[in-house]
Formats: sequence, structure tokens, C-alpha cells
Amino acid sequence: MRATATPRMGTPGVERGSVGGDRPQTRRWLRTGLALALLAALLSPLPALARQQDEADTELPTEQYDRGNLRVLLFGPRTLVAPPDRVTIEGASPAKKGSMVEVTIGDRTETTVVDRHGRFEVRWPERIEPGVYTVEIQVTESDQRQGRARVGLSVREGRLPLRPQQMGPLEYDRPPDTSEQDFKVFTNRWRIAAPPYELTREGGRFDPYNQNRFKGDRPIKGDDLFLNVTGSSDTFMEASGLPLPSAIGSERPSSNQFFGQPSVLVGQQNFLFSADLFRGTTAFSPVEWRVRATFVGNTNYLETEETGVVRPDVSRGITRTDGRGSVQELFFEYKIANLSVNYDFLSLRVGVQEFISDFRGFVFFDQNLGFRLFGSTASNRNQFNLAFFDRLDKDINSGLNSFEMRDQQVAIANFYRQDIFGLQGYNWQWSVHHLRDEPTFLYDRNGRLARPDPTGDFTPHEIEATYVGWTGFGHVRRLNLDHALYYVFGDDSLNPIAGRDPATGEEEVDISALFAALELSYDRNWFRPKIFFQYASGDDSVQDRDAEGFDAIFDQPNFGGGAFSYWNRLGIPLAGTLTSLTSPGSFLPALKTSRDKGQPNFVNPGFIQAGLGLDIEVMPKVVTILNGSYLRFDTTETLQALTFQETIDEEIGWDLSAGLIYRPFLNNQMILIGGVSTLLPGRGFRDIFEDGKALYGAFTNLVLTW
Repeated sequence: MRATATPRMGTPGVERGSVGGDRPQTRRWLRTGLALALLAALLSPLPALARQQDEADTELPTEQYDRGNLRVLLFGPRTLVAPPDRVTIEGASPAKKGSMVEVTIGDRTETTVVDRHGRFEVRWPERIEPGVYTVEIQVTESDQRQGRARVGLSVREGRLPLRPQQMGPLEYDRPPDTSEQDFKVFTNRWRIAAPPYELTREGGRFDPYNQNRFKGDRPIKGDDLFLNVTGSSDTFMEASGLPLPSAIGSERPSSNQFFGQPSVLVGQQNFLFSADLFRGTTAFSPVEWRVRATFVGNTNYLETEETGVVRPDVSRGITRTDGRGSVQELFFEYKIANLSVNYDFLSLRVGVQEFISDFRGFVFFDQNLGFRLFGSTASNRNQFNLAFFDRLDKDINSGLNSFEMRDQQVAIANFYRQDIFGLQGYNWQWSVHHLRDEPTFLYDRNGRLARPDPTGDFTPHEIEATYVGWTGFGHVRRLNLDHALYYVFGDDSLNPIAGRDPATGEEEVDISALFAALELSYDRNWFRPKIFFQYASGDDSVQDRDAEGFDAIFDQPNFGGGAFSYWNRLGIPLAGTLTSLTSPGSFLPALKTSRDKGQPNFVNPGFIQAGLGLDIEVMPKVVTILNGSYLRFDTTETLQALTFQETIDEEIGWDLSAGLIYRPFLNNQMILIGGVSTLLPGRGFRDIFEDGKALYGAFTNLVLTW
């Protein structure tokens, strides 16, 4: 490794290596433009949303009245028509189950109650003389809230005027006489035996393809209590080449190079068992309540050709076998209310649960401890979430939840609107994330310092950050369009890389960073070409007390090659430090110990990616995914400060990948996933690691599910 005479971090003069005097000014204009675009996106759709909400209200297939605190919806036209001996009044209300319904015709009143689906029905018990009447309906809840409605009723003798007769009446023979022996009573619609020619034939206890009460096809009790049991095996193997340093106690004593052999072999085996118990009707209507639990048993293996990688103690060798059990889901869900007769609802979920805060997992995608209030309005056109997570820490080797608290809280509010501006299939989402990461000091199970990052001034510090975002997903006619724009602001009490201000002693840095992503694709027969771009701003000065590098809370993006990309899939250690350039499962060069256990770091070089991709459905069972992208750092001042190098170019290189997904049974019972990828280093990558050789990665993943 070359020696350079550069000053240490925290001293004046580290802001070097930029090419061209106008680049910082260009970055400022770019960030300003992105911020204005985000503001315009947040404000522009509001008038259209109001208009579409009004339109949605007028599209209800009922007559609507609102003359009290409760809404009452009556089925049918504004004037009902019925024969004298068959008068039926039907309607719905968001009132609680069991609320009193009073229906008055003339001087007589009949009563009923609202059922658990929000509906009611009154069949008039006596004949009503022909004429015109006014029907008055009153719904009263237990807390005395009321709703009223009024409708006209025309009672007529003889044939009612339904629709014009298109042909003369047909002559039919008198139906045969029947007896009780001709009928069989079924007290439960789920117990009706299907004819032998139906596909829904009776299956065995361990047959998931046909009707099985343990797979949620039939109730286990009554007619609305279901159980869905799932078992899964997830087997993963990966071989890769990473730029690993050669430790003092090298496995090869004759080695005198700073970087050793790059080969790494990883194996993971997960066994999952999940049980989902819920009450509901299984179709259209959200469940009344649900209890779900998922338990995972993990075994993992790591082998390298250099010591000090599996553990800091070089005497522990070059292999590691570990295991861990975890609870990945354990929550209770309860439907609080029906918000309309169109199956809009409000529900609460409490416990360990999965949550993805946007379409692609750019900021937060995790299974963790928290509560979530969610629901829909306007016939499911609008969806919303209010969530709070007090996160469990992650196990460093398996990536699963541990049983210790992370001391990190995340609050999220988001709102989805489907078919925005009348464009069917194109959806928008607005979100706000707030992160509070408490100051902690932690070594992981392998003996490495996980928090704070072991670089610069590594003192426990607190981070408060707020993310404001706008994302879109869907298609406009034949063009598929995905995009995201985020701005994060806040403060870090003592960033390890920025340290204390040498002149004033100030410790806090102000967070201000941007992220943008765009993907365009076009479906044509059996293939989908696509073009994608993403930008994460970088920090162009370590000492200016502004943290301008974008970092996520806990990202897992499915974008730009996703899990098949070398840069996204493999965590790349940063030479000469105890931090990583990237973490497995994240594009962002955040310069922290790991995504699983490290703290977000907003003093980082940022990232730019531009690429092309092609998804090919070779046959119904096989999909091939090809991607190629060009990678650059947004700025390299933070890398220069960490590695004590005079100049580092912004070019990372080219990331090329190919993947295959094979479903031999045309379902998810067996899925085989494989991929190969390579990183062709550019000038900046070679400046850091002093090697221009191509790096590789290859993996296989077999998932079996019952």
C-alpha cells in the first residue's frame, strides 16, 4: 500500500482530491433541484385527491343519507317499489355490531340490529295496503350516537314494472312433487361435498394442493375460524471474491501483500414454521382478528483464506460454524371498525411483524417489534399506515432477530393513493419516517465493536433524523414507472468521522441529504427491458458540520439488480479501517460496521448508479434476469480522510449480473434461485484497494415450502 504524506482527520487541509472547481456548486444545484421536485410532488396532487374522493363517494351503489352523527346507506333507488306482502328494507351503517335499527312505515315501527358486517334487513311482517309511503330509518349506537335516513315506498298490486318483456311467456310442465327424502340439510356451507368432477376434491392431511383445513381452505371450527400452517426450508450457498486484508497472523506465512486471498464461502440453512389463526370470511372482507407466529432455526457457515475475518482473534482460524433460533413474527391483529360497506376498514396489529415502508424498501424493510394502525378508504383506493417500532437487535451471523433491544425507535406514517390522476394502475405514496438511535456501546458475538463505528472519534452518540418521501409505482399505459425521492434532515450528536470541530470544539453535525431513484420498463411479450438510475448524495467536506451523505434506517432495496447485483449483495470491507464500504443487502456506501448492528452514518461518499436490465420469461417455469450498471461515488472526501490518501477518483466500476428463477411446479412449493455477478473495478475502486482484478460472486438458493 502506498504511503502518502497527508494530514490526519480533524486537521485543516483534508478537503482535497476534487477535480474541477465547479463540482461542489453543481452538487448544490442538483440537491436544490431534487428538493424542489420533492416539495412539488408533495403538494401538487392534493386538489386532484379531493376531486377523486368526491367522485368515489358518488360511485357507491346505494342511496346515501347523512342526517345524524352516523351514516346510513339504503340499498336500491330513492323510491322503493314492492308488492303489498313482500316489503323488505335493506341497508348498511358503520355503526357497531348490535346497534339498534328502527324502521317506521306509517304508524308502525319494526326493529332489528346491525350485524358484524355493518348490514341490516327488515322484512315487514304484515301486508301493506297499496299506496305511497315514507320509510324512516334510525340507527342508534350504545353511546346514543344516531343516524337517520328517509326513502319513498310505492306499494303496488300485481306485476311490478321491472323491465320490458322481450318474448312471449313459455309453457312449462307442472313441477314434480317432492318429499323430505329429496333434500339433505347442511348446517355449514363449508361441509358441502363437491361433485366428483370438481377440482376442489378432498385432500389428505399433508396435501397442500387440494382442500385442506390446515392450509386455510376450510374452517377448523364453526364457519369462520381458519388456520393456515406453513413449513419452509431455505438453503443458501455463496462463493465470492472480496478484497480482504492479510492479517498479522496470516494463514499463509510467506504472504507479504497487504491484501490476501479474496475467496469467501458462505452457507446458510433456515427452517421456518409459521401458524396463522384468523377469524373472517376469507373473501373481500378483512379478517376480524388474527394471531400469527413464525419461528426460525438457523445454521450458518463461513470459510475464508485469511485469518481475522471470521473473528478478530487470528487464533480462531478461518472457518466458523454458528446457529441461532429466532422469532421473526409474533403478532395479534384486530379489526377496529368497518369504515364503509365497500370493505374499507381500520385495524391494529401489535407485536413482531413485517413492515416495508415504501414500494421498493429504500428506507425501512424489517420484521421487528412494534405496533401498526392501518386501513383503507374510498373502496380501497386510499391506504394508510401509522407504525411505531422499538426494534430488537439483530444477530450478526444469521441476520435474524435476537432477544435483546436495539435501543432504536422508528415512527412511520405513510399514505397510498391508487390510480392517481385517473391513471389506472399508477399509484403514489407519501411517507414520513422519524428515527431516534440512542447512544450505545456494543460488541457483537464475534468480538468486534459494533456500536459506535470504530473509526475516528468513536464515542457513543445519538441520532435524530426525519425522512420525508414521495414514491410511485405502477404503469402508465404500457410503460412501467417506479420512482422515489427522499429528503432527510436532523442531527448527530457526535459523528465518528466528522469528530469534534478542531477550532470551536463543537460536536453536533446537521443532517441534510437526498436520495432519488427512477426505473422505466416496458413489457413486450415474454421479455421486459428496463433502464434505471439512483442517486444518494454524499458529504463533500468532513469538517463543515454538515452531514450530507444519505443513509437509510434499515434498507433492503429491490432495485437495479437487487439481490443479483454484486455491489448490493456482498458487503465490501473498507481497507485500513474496521468499517465496511457497503453492507450485504444495501447499495449505500454508508461507512459503518454493518447494516444489521451499526448506526446510520450520514458522513459518507454517496452513490450514483445508472444501468440497463432485461427480464426474460424463457418459459412459464423459468425467468432470467440480466443487469448491467455503471457505479460512481458522489464525492470521495470522506474516503480520503478515512484512508489517509491524497486523491481517490469517483469511479467505482461496472457491475454485471445474471440471475435465474426456476419454479418446476409452477407454484411456490419449490423455488430454485441462482445468480452470478462481477464487479469490474474503476479508477476509484483501484485507488482504495490497489487492485484492478475483477471480483466475482455466485450463489444458489433452494426454497421448499409446504
